[in-house]
Amino acid sequence: MIINLPKIIGHRGVKDLAPENTISSLEESVKHNLKWIEVDVKISKDSIPFLLHDDLLDRTTSGKGYPYNYLYKEILDLDAGSWFDKKFSNVYPPTLEEVLNFCSNRIGINIELKPNKGKEKENVNAISSLIKKKKLNVQYYFSSFDYYSLELMRNKMPNANLGYLVDNFDEEKILALIIQDCINLKCFSIGFSIDLINQKLIKSCKEKNLKVVVYSDSNIEYKTALKLWTIGVDSIFIDNPTSYKSVLDNFL
Repeated sequence: MIINLPKIIGHRGVKDLAPENTISSLEESVKHNLKWIEVDVKISKDSIPFLLHDDLLDRTTSGKGYPYNYLYKEILDLDAGSWFDKKFSNVYPPTLEEVLNFCSNRIGINIELKPNKGKEKENVNAISSLIKKKKLNVQYYFSSFDYYSLELMRNKMPNANLGYLVDNFDEEKILALIIQDCINLKCFSIGFSIDLINQKLIKSCKEKNLKVVVYSDSNIEYKTALKLWTIGVDSIFIDNPTSYKSVLDNFL
C-alpha cells in the first residue's frame, strides 16, 4: 500500500483541543477536516492494544503504574479526560480496534508503536494480529522511536509501511547510521524533532528517498509550518489545527 502523506497530521488526535489518544480527540480531528491522525499504542495485561503515550497511566488517566499490570476491562473504567477538562470525565482509553473502526472510510492513521520496556514483542504481536484479522478501509502506517519494534513489525508484516522516529543525534556520521537503519528496515519515512531539522539533514534523507516528517513538544503553528514545507519537509504533526483553518482544504 502506497502512502501519500498529507502536509499535516493530528498529533495524538489533536491533543490541544481534547484529551490526547481518545475518541474525543479523534472526533475533533475530523471536525477540523484533518485527513490523518497519529496515536500511541501499548498493551494491557491481557494483550489488548489500546491508546496511551506514557510508560505509566498516571498523567493522562485516573490509573496508577504500568498498564501491563491491568486487564483492559480495568483500563476501560479509567477516567482519561478529567486531567484535561472536567467535561471529559466520561472519556476512557480506547482500544486500537475501536480507533480503527472510527477511522474506517474517514481518516488515515499513523500507529506509533510505544511499548513498555520489555513488552516490545507482545506489543507488536498484538497489534499485527489485530491488523491482520480486520478488513481495514483506512490508510495506515507504523512508526516508532524503537528500532527493535520496527524490526519486529517488519518481520510480522513484510509489506507494512514503516517510519523511524528520531529525537536526537550528535554528528553527521550518526545521521548516516540512522538513515542506514531506515534503509535496512525498508522505511518510507523518517521523523525528526523540530529542534533537529535543517536543509542539509532534509537533503540527506531525500537522497535516500525518505519522506521527512517533523514533530514538536508544543504545537507547530501555520507560519512555522510554511517555513518547514519550503525547505522540504513533507508532513508535520500538529496539536491544534486552529491556525490552519483557512487552508485545510488544500491539505488533502
